[in-house]
Amino acid sequence: MNRHLMVEEQIKARDVKDRSIINSMLKVERHAFVPLQYQGQAYNDYPLPIGYDQTISQPYIVAYMAEKISLSSGDRVLEIGTGSGYQAAVLAEIVKEVYTVEIIEPLADQARMLLNSLGYENVEVSCDDGYKGWREKAPFDAIIVTAAPETVPESLIEQLKIGGKMIIPVGEFFQDLCVITRTEDGYEKKSILPVRFVPMVKPKTASTF
Repeated sequence: MNRHLMVEEQIKARDVKDRSIINSMLKVERHAFVPLQYQGQAYNDYPLPIGYDQTISQPYIVAYMAEKISLSSGDRVLEIGTGSGYQAAVLAEIVKEVYTVEIIEPLADQARMLLNSLGYENVEVSCDDGYKGWREKAPFDAIIVTAAPETVPESLIEQLKIGGKMIIPVGEFFQDLCVITRTEDGYEKKSILPVRFVPMVKPKTASTF
């Protein structure tokens, strides 16, 4: 399996139509973001371990999540859960700026070094609590969350622009992938797909609703 087959069989065949996402998935080398022993499986459609009980998401889910928040080239996007840095790289090929937060320091450091080495100057990586988001860089046009909290963090909704969208897996063992749109009066929430993501560590001080 290679990138072109991955895109044809896993992305386009499953009705992802956004040309900017398809082009990004063709360009970004997923094998560069997985440990050496898994590189032969890098373009198969399933998650792979990246250490620290974390995974790199399956390619289809990466593309699907990006499409569901209607990205534009001028957007500023927040990602919660950098992991290997793969989704940040995919986003960076599509939008103007990517801010990505990873709570596990070795993963944050590895992703930062890798993204820098690949020339992604429009990505900033922070090692911090994802529940807090990145207030100093807010507001964002879109937010992608790649680990599952039990409930939606209020602090992340507050960092969306009015009209901005967040895609987030929500729940414990059974999770729903939700699209949340910030409105003048609050937010709208729509469940779109049952999923299984690694859980998001919940700090004792997290504000959720």
